[in-house]
Amino acid sequence: MPDRSALGPAAEASGGASTGPARVLVLLYGIFALAAGARAAVQLSTRFAEAPVAYLLSALAAVVYVVATVALVRGGRGGRRTALVAITVELVGVLVVGTLSLVDPAAFPDETVWSGYGRGYGFVPLVLPVLGLLLLRRRGTAD
Repeated sequence: MPDRSALGPAAEASGGASTGPARVLVLLYGIFALAAGARAAVQLSTRFAEAPVAYLLSALAAVVYVVATVALVRGGRGGRRTALVAITVELVGVLVVGTLSLVDPAAFPDETVWSGYGRGYGFVPLVLPVLGLLLLRRRGTAD
């Protein structure tokens, strides 16, 4: 059985992110949770009136990343379900906000994490949910 101790007791007990790719995915989600959360906190507290929709979307992205991170670490059937919902919401958000930000740039006077399909973050916000869904699909068929 793979060593899950590096991810804590929840992952160890429930079959959470135990493989190399799963650990990398959890690490990326954790980094994006921190990055999006910090960005949203600064934007909301210092410049909310400039672009409230954009800044609230960054905060939503941070919440989605936190939920996905926790769910992936938690593992098990409930964790996978929660991760599936969070990652699907993330993918829809990236696609919708990314498209709207390109079609109507005036609606987004400042960028969000998902603007331009995550252009400001090297398009990782677009690739991350695809990788997450692929991992969940692979892990679902392994059960």
